[in-house]
Order: sequence, then C-alpha cells, then structure tokens
Amino acid sequence: MVTLYEHPLSPYAQKVKIALREKGIGFEAALPGGLGAGAAAGAFAEANPRAEVPVLIDDEATIFDSTIILEYIEDRWPSPPLLPAGAAERARVRMIEDVMDTHFEAINWGLAEISWFQRATGALAATLQARAAKQTKGFFAWLERQLGERRWFNGTSFGWGDLCVVPFVAASASVGNPPASRSKLSAWLGRTQERASVTLTVAEARDFDIGASNVSDLVAQGLFKREYRDHRLEWMIKSGGLEVVLKGLAADNIRFAPDFQ
Repeated sequence: MVTLYEHPLSPYAQKVKIALREKGIGFEAALPGGLGAGAAAGAFAEANPRAEVPVLIDDEATIFDSTIILEYIEDRWPSPPLLPAGAAERARVRMIEDVMDTHFEAINWGLAEISWFQRATGALAATLQARAAKQTKGFFAWLERQLGERRWFNGTSFGWGDLCVVPFVAASASVGNPPASRSKLSAWLGRTQERASVTLTVAEARDFDIGASNVSDLVAQGLFKREYRDHRLEWMIKSGGLEVVLKGLAADNIRFAPDFQ
C-alpha cells in the first residue's frame, strides 16, 4: 500500500492525490502530527527533513517534494500517461507547474494569513487583499495565454499540466478571486470539476476542519507556526506586509525550514 503524508489544504498534496487517482493507484492518506506547530517528528520527519507535505512512501521508496513525487508516479506507473508527448510540450507543462508552485501559491497562502490567522487587520489587511486580487488577475491572464486554444493545459487530454494548476485556481475561487465568468479559464475550471479525481480532492479540502474559531489565538500564543518559505516571504514583503514578518519573528510564531541533521 502506498502511504501519502499530506494535508487536505496543501495544493502540493492535492496535485499528488489527483495524479494517483487519475492513475487508479490506491493510497493511504496520513496527516502528520505537529505540522502546524513546527514540531513534526517521527517517521514523517525522517522521511522528509524539510518537514513539509507531501511525502510518498512506496515499499522501500521514500520521496518528498511534490514535483519529484509526480516524476516518480509517472515512472512507477506509466499508464495512463500524465505528461504530454514530446520534449517541448513536457517542458511547457513543467514550466506552468513551476510558476504555480513558486509564485502563484504564495498569494492564496498570504490571504490565509490574513483571513484565518489574523496576521493583519484594518488598512494593512485591506491593502494586502487588494494586491492579492490584482496579482491573481495577472496570473489568470498569463494562464489564459498558456491555455490558448487548447481544451486542457496538457493538450488534448487532462494531465500533468492541469492537475498542477487546478488546486491553486480552485483555491482562488474559494477565497473570492475566481476566474472571470465566461472566460477560457473559467470554462476549463468547470471541465476539471467533471473529473472524479478533482472533485474528491477539492471536497476533501473544503470539508477539512481547520478549527477556525481559535486558530488565530493559537498563532498569537506561538502554538501554531506557519512556514514562511522563500516565495511566501517574498510575497508578504513585496505586497506591503513587512510588518507582518517582523511581528511574527518577534513573537516566534512563524517558522522556516528546519536545519538538516
């Protein structure tokens, strides 16, 4: 049995779950303990010294990093293929994935910092939210160009190029920044919802209990520490939230990747 250490709200874990489901690979999902407090330990931390989800364990193979996991899945279970044919097309969808992972993700992450974790309120929150909405529209315009006249980002069929986009666009829609109605991107998003792999994965995220009633208190007490990875830190600072970072450092309620042991 394949084990996947994941978190339902992680877009990185979501794209791996969609890939496994598209290929019909059964897996056991496991939520690591201590992840939000920056205190992950045990088998999960041993599998991934960065203490980040997802981590896939398949017999003796232990793989971390969502992109590397997708590569492993494609090599391990090549049928049905998720990558398009041809070097140029494969490079195209991998570039889309990289943009979503290392640029777009930070926007929705930053909005969660405001709405769920109350890192900013009042005028600062409004500024960050407005900039996030503007940035999202810019990425949507870029994605529309990447989609072009294709039915799927992957080409003629749903695949890698789509599963690496849908978690992020679906999350944007859920926080009030959906693609424009009747746009190509909106139509594409609607088509993805017809796939069982996507609807199940999105439903798991929607139904996950985040304990929103007290999570901001846990942050204030230093009991819940969100990871400020490189692109997230960049987004917060460039969007006007340097104050958020400095307060988080002073209160010791933000974290970075742990040192390797």
